[in-house]
Amino acid sequence: MALSTFLFATMSLCVKYASAYYTAGEIVFYRGMIGALVLWFMVRRRGGTLRTPVPGMHFWRSLSGVAALCTWFHAIGNLPLATAVTLNYMSSVWMALFLLGGAILMGGSRIDSRLIATVLTGFAGVALVLRPTIEQDQLWYGLVGLLSGMLSATAYLQVTALGRCGEPEYRVVFYFSLGGMVAGALTMLYTGISAHTPTGLALLLAVGLLATVAQLLMTRAYATGKTLVNASLQYLGIVYSFLYGAFLFDDPVTWMALLGMVLIVLAGVAATFLRTRAAPSTSASTTTDT
Repeated sequence: MALSTFLFATMSLCVKYASAYYTAGEIVFYRGMIGALVLWFMVRRRGGTLRTPVPGMHFWRSLSGVAALCTWFHAIGNLPLATAVTLNYMSSVWMALFLLGGAILMGGSRIDSRLIATVLTGFAGVALVLRPTIEQDQLWYGLVGLLSGMLSATAYLQVTALGRCGEPEYRVVFYFSLGGMVAGALTMLYTGISAHTPTGLALLLAVGLLATVAQLLMTRAYATGKTLVNASLQYLGIVYSFLYGAFLFDDPVTWMALLGMVLIVLAGVAATFLRTRAAPSTSASTTTDT
């Protein structure tokens, strides 16, 4: 899991560099194409099948997952790296908010006060992260990054539902990759296709391979380890991204930003703990690459 988060953070670094050459839609397209090819080859070698009895569920999961990926890549290209990654990691807090909203809608007589505290802590962390690190003209991109975390939480709910239907992880990731290809291709019809350079192609290849390997490692970790431990280790991605941003892009380092990141990590771990106690554990995760 620690290696997976490092590879995801390195992928984010490559996305930030690649955003100077390509639009977010183009990066999503090539990332999906590489992931689909790698998974197709692996399934062929292992004798598995990509035929699914629930194509509709895969469609909605891919739609939310690809939307989360597009908004996240857009935020990475326009925000400090650690800020964009931290906002995407709000997915666990959004999950707590969804649980809280569901309890209210279902007329629950007792609302878990710990969920309320988790949500408030998470959004307090967001306020601290955004205030010292985002310029006035970057506020829109901050909202886009926040939206990416909410969409990731939605995608996680759908991944959980697919897991309960018996769909293997490789099939879920494969159709997600196909969804990225389709969505990226559609955006390229509108934005056009950027000219390739050796550096740009190398960055696209790195994004695709890093994301695919990281997701396979993450899937293996959740299949064999404890959900809460894995979810806690997953927040190492914020640390890696913070170090990348500070040393490579001279991103600002303030005590308010650091405190905000700590609050988001604590809120995310607490939300995962409460969610794990409230429902059976699944092998899916709230990965930033959903």
